[in-house]
Amino acid sequence: MTDQRLTLDKNEVPAEIDRWNWGAFLLNWIWGIGNNTFIALLTLVPVFGLIMPFVLGARGNRWAWRNGRWDSVEHFKRVQRTWARWACIVYLGAIAFFVLVIGGTFYILRHSDAYEMAASRLQASAEVASLLGTPITTGYPMGSIRTEGATGRAALSFSVSGPKGAGRVFVEATKTGGVWSLRILTLKVDGRDGIINLMNQSKVEIDDGRLRTRAPV
Repeated sequence: MTDQRLTLDKNEVPAEIDRWNWGAFLLNWIWGIGNNTFIALLTLVPVFGLIMPFVLGARGNRWAWRNGRWDSVEHFKRVQRTWARWACIVYLGAIAFFVLVIGGTFYILRHSDAYEMAASRLQASAEVASLLGTPITTGYPMGSIRTEGATGRAALSFSVSGPKGAGRVFVEATKTGGVWSLRILTLKVDGRDGIINLMNQSKVEIDDGRLRTRAPV
């Protein structure tokens, strides 16, 4: 009699659990394996992966109830709440990790020698001041910096703006013998054709953390 009642109970999903399942939605195929609901593996299939999380969120409780072994409705709800909590922990942890990685990358690029040399050249350029006005504000850089011992290479771009206009700066710099030097520094002003080469002025280098400006050769 007991086994028959359990079978009937599992076939008739209680109304109080026939609702959205956040654990199934967020952890989808992982949740499916843990709840004997292997249809959730369709999440790993292209195209199906776009819709299955929503299907699992809506139907997950029904499938988990029928496929699992539960002592009671409260037992089922307690287990599914645990899945939902773990889903939140995983997603919040992933978000925090990416924020730290992206923030750390921006910080490194912003305080790099290549960026500081380029920003210094822009601030000192009469041509840039004429086009954009002063004060000149530079944005956060994007790109890459690779170093290996006393050598390295940087390729960056960042926005620049002033009272009279805005544009985008493109930078290439190399590190040789521990000294960073600008090789390419150009400015594309918004709304204007052409690219302005800013390397026809004094040469900028950073040696042992000190900014040096020298006349071009």
